[in-house]
Parts: sequence; structure tokens; C-alpha cells
Amino acid sequence: MGFEYAPAPESRSIVDIKPSYGLFIDGEFVDGRGTSFKTINPATEETLAEIAEASDADVDLAVKAARRAFRGWSRMSGKERAKYLFRIARILQERGRELAVLESIDNGKPIKESRDVDVPIVAAHFFYYAGWADKLDHAGLGPNPQPLGVAGQVIPWNFPLLMLAWKVAPALACGNTVVLKPAETTPLTALLFAEICQQADLPPGVVNIVTGAGATGQAVVGHPDVDKVAFTGSTDVGKAIARAVAGTDKKVTLELGGKAANIVFDDAAIDQAVEGIVGGIFFNQGHVCCAGSRLLVQESVADEVLSRLKRRMGTLRVGDPLDKNTDIGAINSREQLDRIRELSEIGEAEGAERWAPACDLPSSGFWFPPTIFTGVTQAHRIAREEVFGPVLSVLTFRTPAEAVEKANNTPYGLSAGVWTEKGSRILHMASQLRAGVVWANTFNKFDPASPFGGYKESGYGREGGRQGLAAYLKGADA
Repeated sequence: MGFEYAPAPESRSIVDIKPSYGLFIDGEFVDGRGTSFKTINPATEETLAEIAEASDADVDLAVKAARRAFRGWSRMSGKERAKYLFRIARILQERGRELAVLESIDNGKPIKESRDVDVPIVAAHFFYYAGWADKLDHAGLGPNPQPLGVAGQVIPWNFPLLMLAWKVAPALACGNTVVLKPAETTPLTALLFAEICQQADLPPGVVNIVTGAGATGQAVVGHPDVDKVAFTGSTDVGKAIARAVAGTDKKVTLELGGKAANIVFDDAAIDQAVEGIVGGIFFNQGHVCCAGSRLLVQESVADEVLSRLKRRMGTLRVGDPLDKNTDIGAINSREQLDRIRELSEIGEAEGAERWAPACDLPSSGFWFPPTIFTGVTQAHRIAREEVFGPVLSVLTFRTPAEAVEKANNTPYGLSAGVWTEKGSRILHMASQLRAGVVWANTFNKFDPASPFGGYKESGYGREGGRQGLAAYLKGADA
């Protein structure tokens, strides 16, 4: 088989949405045995497509297809596997505009984020792990590393294509096969990725995609022939998965919720910090596990930071995700919008002061303006619970020790940010903060070579980098 890849047909529109989609099993799209559900555009509430809901029998077929494919895929040389991954990466780049538009339509995020952030990082992950496929013996993960087998992967709706790449790319590079379930509200880019797998001539069964809701995910996680479970999503579901696999020999990685502290010291470059605050909480409508949803600002500069932050928030544009000038798109679902509204109302009821810039929201779709709460204490629910929306809680501190105490006063441990001109302070804070990732004078920066993950109720295991390979190899410990 040659590795000359065929470009997308010239007649294809930027987004060719079919009225209905089946499941992707053993290299082919097939009709599911379950019912169907609708995926909608959250900016307009219009139905985009009918999606097949995989039954337990469908999941069983997908796992069996993955098991059959594993025999050949795992025995293939790393060099040959790498060719397929490189091929997929190139096609992802080639079809980047199509993927970006589809992601924005199905998810609600601004096109400039899906186009300039999500899709390039997706391709970068496949390029990166393609480079590792023939070098596993040199990854420092033990002698003669071997793949686990069939990986059952369940991904969330906030970064549908990016989370797919984080999981599929290292799994394939290590010689595993995959059964992946995308989120119920955002299945379309995963199904387009299935088409890309066909275009890349990936052997049938190496990647299988089953769509559905929670029951489908439970069927994937609980299938007795799944060797590895990888999940990104809510902490409550992550705990349920941990209980479900307890007592089995399945290897598990969980990337769960967060309540990150973004800490601004009085010597920080204020304008730079304000941009980092805005990007940390309003990027992707705040639908980010590692969002900087708690702003801890030193008392001596709190008024100045808040004044500049409010001025900057007044320039943010909320609206059509496909408008390249939009900064904040649509909330992904009515359910999530109700959750954001509920916690915001609780914040006001508990005495915090709510502020949002003047903002004309569209009459249809799911929308919430960028919002900050001041007068917040550590007892407020909006400072303790993950809102998962464009809502920022502002607290103050006087000393570095107080900042550390407040930042660590959370059951989560995913990320944090530190803004200061002193390198020694950055190193000190990073060593004290109980977070898997600490950014210094920036926020929400990702690279495929850098591991990502948390601890405490933010989960365990790492994705990305050399450490991301360990989750898909027998006996490996990063």
C-alpha cells in the first residue's frame, strides 16, 4: 500500500453536513441499532443532523473490530504506524477550514479559536506522536514497551476535536486500537475525523467511533475486552468511572474538573496580566477545565486591575461564532446555560457583586455575557464550584503565603497562573501551588510536547509529551 494521500474532493463544500450520521465501525459507516438524537447549532438552536445512538450491541461490535485490528496494528513497525499518523496530520491541515467551521457550528465557539487554536494543535499532536511511534524504546518508559490493546476513550464537548487528538494520537502511536465516544452535543468533527481515517487508508478497525449519551459511554468503559479507559469530563462522571473499573486490570487516565487560581502580584505588568485574565476565563466561553476562574489579585493593585479588566471586557464581542471578529460565542447547550445562570444567581444571593458589560445578546441560541463577581469570599459557591462558563470570581490577598493558601483551598488541582516580574517568586509559587500545570505570565498555553493533567479531584495521569505515551504502554510509568 502506498502512502500518497488523496486530497479532499474539489466539489466538497467547506462543510458538507449530512441529514443523518451512522456509527464508524471497522472502517465503515454503519447504521446503529439504537435510536437517534439531534445535534443542534447552539447559536441558532437549529438542528444540524440526526445522529445514531450506539446500543450495547453496537459498542460490542466496535470493540470486537478494534480487537481484530489490534493484531495487525500492534505488530506493524513503529515506522509504518508513523506513516499513517503523519498522513492523518497532513489531511487535518488540508481540511482545516472545513474542520474549523464544523467545530464552531456544532460547539458554539468562535471561528477564530477553532481555526487558529484548536485545529493547528490537533494536527500538531498527530505530527508529534507520529515522531514517537518508532522511538518508543528510547522514551525512558521501560525496555521493549508494548501496547495495552483496545483503548476505550470518552471525550467532552468543550474541545471535541482537540480532545480526540489528545487521546487517539498517542494510543495509535503506541500500537493500540481505539473505540472513541464523542460527547452527545458535539459529535460532528469526530465523524468527520472518521472520514479522514478512511481518506488516509487507515486499516479497518484501528479507529472506531460510537456516538451516544451516557449509556453509550458506560458501555465503552464497562466492556470486558477494553484494556484502557481514557476520560475527560466532569469530576462526578470521573468518579463513577473510577468506581466502575475498580477491581479490574484496566489502565485508567482521568482528566476532570478544575477551579484554577490566576494570581496577580503588585509588580506584574498589569496590561499583560489583564489580557491573560481575559484569555484565562473567557476563551471558549469559559468552557475550559483549566480556566482561570478565580482571580487572586494583590490588594495594593486590586482597584487598578479591576478598572482595566472592566474596560477590556467592554471591548469583547459576543455573537455569531462564524464571524471572525467574535470573541465570545454561544454556550454549548441549554443545560449548561441553565447551570451558569443558576450559579450566578446564587453568587448574587450570597452577597457577591455581579458586573457585566453592556451587551446585546442574540434573540435565539444560548448566550451568557462575560461576567465578574467581586466581594467574593472562599465560602461562596461560585468560588468553590466549577461554573464552566464565562464567569470570574475575584478575591484579594496581601502576602504570597495568603495567595498560596487561597489558591490551594479547593478540591481541584489542575492548573494555576502566576503574574509577576520576579523569577524567584515564580519558582517559589510554582513549588507551593498544588496544581498539575502552573503558567507564568501567560495562561492556557498548550504544546503537544508538554504533559498536561492534574491531581486531587482533577484526576490522574498525563496527556501530551513523552509522559502521554505511558498511559498506553504496559508497565510504563512516566
